[in-house]
Amino acid sequence: MARAAEAAGVVEWVARWVGGRADVVGLLLVGSYARGAARADSDVDLVLLTTERGAYLAEDGWGAGLGLGELVRTRRWGVITERRFRTPSGLEVEFGVGGPSWACVDPVDPGTRKVVTDGARILHDPSGALGALLVACGVG
Repeated sequence: MARAAEAAGVVEWVARWVGGRADVVGLLLVGSYARGAARADSDVDLVLLTTERGAYLAEDGWGAGLGLGELVRTRRWGVITERRFRTPSGLEVEFGVGGPSWACVDPVDPGTRKVVTDGARILHDPSGALGALLVACGVG
């Protein structure tokens, strides 16, 4: 129960934080938390779409500023780069950092479709691109 509350707090905090950032064009909660199937050992998976990818990949201060703890892994997955943090309590928070093209619907990339159809909830979508992506994937 405490883990679920911590995860919900992280999601809410990150969603508020991106609202004040002009470079962030989308934030999507994906995976088990998005589909309501998270377990005590589940991580929080977020896709962060930004026009300034380099700023999120070159340094980790933004994660620490969000209270996400230490950076434990960086891994490239095509056009998305994973930045995984571990909070002091052990909750892992994964950001898939990518550019706006990740949400392209003409056509939808097969990897993007898999992520979205496995569970997705829009947290920040000022341009409507994520909404259009969910519709194109048949989940919106």
